[in-house]
Amino acid sequence: MRPPTRIPSHPPNPYDELAQLSDPEPGFEPYGYDERDPLGLGLKPDPEDGIGSGGHTGYPGDTADIGDDAWSPPNHRARSRFAAVSTVAKVAIAALVCTGFLFLADRFAELYAQDKAAEKLQQSMHLVTRPEVDIHGFPFLTQVLDKHLQRVDVSVPDVPADRVSLAEVHASAKDIRINGDLPTSIKGAVVGSMDGDVFLSFEDMNRELGASQVKFTDLGHDSVNVRGGLPVAGTQVRVRAQAHVQRDGGRAVSTTVDHMRVDVPGIATYTPGRDRAHSGLRLAPEAAARIAREKNHIRALLSVPSVVDRIGVPQKRVKQALHSDDELHRLTGTPRFAHQLMQVNLVDEIVAHPWLLQKAGIDPKLISAVMSLRPPELSSQFSLSFKLPKAPGDISLRHVVVEKKGIRADLAGSGLHLGKQG
Repeated sequence: MRPPTRIPSHPPNPYDELAQLSDPEPGFEPYGYDERDPLGLGLKPDPEDGIGSGGHTGYPGDTADIGDDAWSPPNHRARSRFAAVSTVAKVAIAALVCTGFLFLADRFAELYAQDKAAEKLQQSMHLVTRPEVDIHGFPFLTQVLDKHLQRVDVSVPDVPADRVSLAEVHASAKDIRINGDLPTSIKGAVVGSMDGDVFLSFEDMNRELGASQVKFTDLGHDSVNVRGGLPVAGTQVRVRAQAHVQRDGGRAVSTTVDHMRVDVPGIATYTPGRDRAHSGLRLAPEAAARIAREKNHIRALLSVPSVVDRIGVPQKRVKQALHSDDELHRLTGTPRFAHQLMQVNLVDEIVAHPWLLQKAGIDPKLISAVMSLRPPELSSQFSLSFKLPKAPGDISLRHVVVEKKGIRADLAGSGLHLGKQG
């Protein structure tokens, strides 16, 4: 049983307690002081620590065997630098990660809006091919919040336009105010200004209008050269013409065709038109030379006085040639006579003498079919006219020019109201 604590009869003197806490005076050693146990805790040396054999005892002042493992105070300054650098790096990495996520979110939102805009545009314009929509400006999300897009580019390939298809339609809209919430609930928009162009390629025209093997090439400025073939009465004839394009109002391009010429290879050339000096039916060089060599054929032509007058041969000499083979050969055996024969317009002669072509060795059905090709019919086959498809807003054509690969027309518009505005 623990003995009861004795309570001193007199309270302790506080000055005595302070004196006990102070360091002893030099040379003073209290009774029983041991330098190996200065606090009087009853510590005993451990034989394994090498006491008495010169080993390290662990007591103050004992420096035996102090080597690389000697204790030294921690460098708090170095640790604080490392902690500071580590924190900055963590903040920088976190900032980069957040920026990356924001950038990806902005890009994904923009791609989604572009996809929805392309879908709406395809539906509103009844397009077969899905358009490409490119929304400019970064960041996109700030434009969404402001409901104001800086610029949107639209490209629509293969747009039907009457008989032909427009190879490309490009438009760049600027200062766009959105009615609704981007990117999912777009009701409408107001476009401040718009410009662009449409392109009708010769390659597409050759494919769509060239079932008769007609080819279109550039003649510069507003003219297109037309070359190709047409099947006429079982014979492939060559066709030449020039097509001129011009703006027709604000939404269409019209075509006028002139300088038409139909060549029946080796037989004749037909030029439709009212100008007698340049139009009509004339023999090809091969046909004129062949007719001049064959007695029956040339005598059939020389038997018609009007033909003789057109050739410019005196009537007396013609009568001699009709009765003498030698005179006929002397008259028709020169290159000059064949050239004169090519200058004769046979249109009127065929009307007055239907049998003349057959007597001259030419198929009258073929020539009749060729001459039935009237300018309006040829123009319709060579027409490059087109009209812009219906589009939301007021869009009009500006300049029309013929380029190396096709026809290009500029587009322009302003204050375009698209969709619902309420």
